[in-house]
Amino acid sequence: MTNKITTLGGFIYEYQKSVSHPEDFWSSIAETFYWQKKFDKVLEWDFEKPDVKWFLNGKLNITENIFERHMFERKNQPALIWEPNNPKEKEKVYTYKELYDEVRVFANMLLSKGIRKGDRVVIYLPMIPELTIAMLACARIGAIHSVIFAGFSVNAVADRVKDAGAKMIITADGGYRGTKTIPLKEIIDEAMDNCDCNSVKNILVIKRTGQKVAFMEDRDVWLEDALKGISKENDAEVMESEDPLFILYTSGSTGQPKGLVHSTAGYMVYTSYSFKNIFQYSDGDVFFCSADIGWITGHSYIVYGPLLAGATTVMYEGTPTYPDAGRFWDIVEKYKVNQFYTAPTAIRALMGYGQKPFEGKDLSSLKVLGSVGEPINEEAWHWYHDFVGQSRCPIVDTWWQTETGGIMISPLAGITPTKPAYATLPFVGVQPAIMNGDGKEQSGKSVEGNLCIKFPWPGMARTVWGDHKRYKKTYFSQYKGYYFTGDGVKRDEDGYYRILGRVDDVINVSGHRLGTAEIENAINEHPLVVESAVVGYPHKVKGQGIFAFVVCQELSTGGVEGIKTSVKKAVEKIIGPIARPDEIRLVEGLPKTRSGKIMRRILRKIAEGGTKDFGDTTTLLDPGIVDSIIENECEKKYQKKDKKK
Repeated sequence: MTNKITTLGGFIYEYQKSVSHPEDFWSSIAETFYWQKKFDKVLEWDFEKPDVKWFLNGKLNITENIFERHMFERKNQPALIWEPNNPKEKEKVYTYKELYDEVRVFANMLLSKGIRKGDRVVIYLPMIPELTIAMLACARIGAIHSVIFAGFSVNAVADRVKDAGAKMIITADGGYRGTKTIPLKEIIDEAMDNCDCNSVKNILVIKRTGQKVAFMEDRDVWLEDALKGISKENDAEVMESEDPLFILYTSGSTGQPKGLVHSTAGYMVYTSYSFKNIFQYSDGDVFFCSADIGWITGHSYIVYGPLLAGATTVMYEGTPTYPDAGRFWDIVEKYKVNQFYTAPTAIRALMGYGQKPFEGKDLSSLKVLGSVGEPINEEAWHWYHDFVGQSRCPIVDTWWQTETGGIMISPLAGITPTKPAYATLPFVGVQPAIMNGDGKEQSGKSVEGNLCIKFPWPGMARTVWGDHKRYKKTYFSQYKGYYFTGDGVKRDEDGYYRILGRVDDVINVSGHRLGTAEIENAINEHPLVVESAVVGYPHKVKGQGIFAFVVCQELSTGGVEGIKTSVKKAVEKIIGPIARPDEIRLVEGLPKTRSGKIMRRILRKIAEGGTKDFGDTTTLLDPGIVDSIIENECEKKYQKKDKKK
């Protein structure tokens, strides 16, 4: 592997070089890729406009850097391993040559349907190989793909299709997710009926579940029919460095979701380089990221990052607990996975099943564990390290965003000394700044504030699709000359970074700044607590009070009030009296998006006494949870049980 950092001293040297001479540093990394015409300038940037351009006037195609660049030495190496939802169904393994052929045929089919460079193609598919193939085929011909997670509702799909101005939608008859069958084509049809999406000329349908679907003549076509007679001979479209590669939508607290636009060359360079260094990927390793490709983690660390680095990447269709809670460990054993990357939500869910799912499973192939999506609490970190990693695998606790394109703050596996619940140090080229309430950067160690970035990195999103003013307002207006992440952060005495969650989730109690993640970590230490979420709410004396929503597996003696008291005592013991929750509500579940993130703004509204106007809730996995929390159904149920006793 070229450009791989292998020692702590090497990392320190490379980081210093990347900060002191960023253009020289990134130029040397970019030169290892294949360019149809090399760039003649490395960087132009202005965070006040904002306007960022990397590798100016370069010409390339990202798929040539996945296939043609690797074909001589890797054509027979597995590129993509697909593990189906049902373990009884046979897996699919594509070598680099086989995946190359599939992508070229798919690309030619898209061209035959009138898709051209710059056209937007929405992909609404389950986690099947055609999802990866469709993305790469779009990139091959210069079409801009926009993947929508295959669990989104009709309205969420319609909003995204319309905003992108999609010319084609690629979907399936249905999809499998654990025990559920999701009617994807039906959702697409309803979305088309509900919105003015006249831009869509074709809906391409893949057979997955075999369920009957409605077909509209002259619009809908089965993939297998569309591929008949299509040649695999295909020359990649020549792309400019700053040409858009994809649009990926994130939900906002109000209004329409934001379509973040990622460019071709910068994203390519950053995802590949961060992948092989953070996870310390070596030739022959097998990498398994459990995310869905509908989210940025899947884009960057299932598809583009691994394949650009010549890796073998595993793509899993199902859930962590289907058909049982040992499924992840079955996959690790089956494919001798070396690097495993998942979310704290999944880790905490699996913790509840104890050690039985590990019985008889060989996890000895694992070398590196990764965490992504939210700050990982200490209890989950230790469980992950002790039981999954068998106390020998380093954990890379990664912080990054859809907007950043790739990992920004993280240990390098086996190189950076780790600390539970800390993302540790910025990756090369990343220049963080901790800002106080007055908009001034705080230097030194042992400081807290708002996390900003003061210098561009190649993987950053360039704009919000069709709305550059919103891009500026959201990310560059709070602190002049800085990219504002929206997250709070603490830098400790070792210079390590601990992400405190969204700035809205940093609570100022009587002048003391408390991170909700830290309080949740303390609550989750309670033996009866499954999960918790903490938000701030207006308090007459303290300014802000602490409101905790707590999921319990059972009640201790003393009933509802008894467990609330014991939780408060636990927090007081671990953090101190200042962090003791003012209010606790026992709930059956938390309002989560389909990617597993807790929608805290809804909890904040409830804590403040609100019962409506929750903003965009299209990403909620179970909307009924919100009503249950408002009506306090969980506590009422427990109180009824107490009366019966």
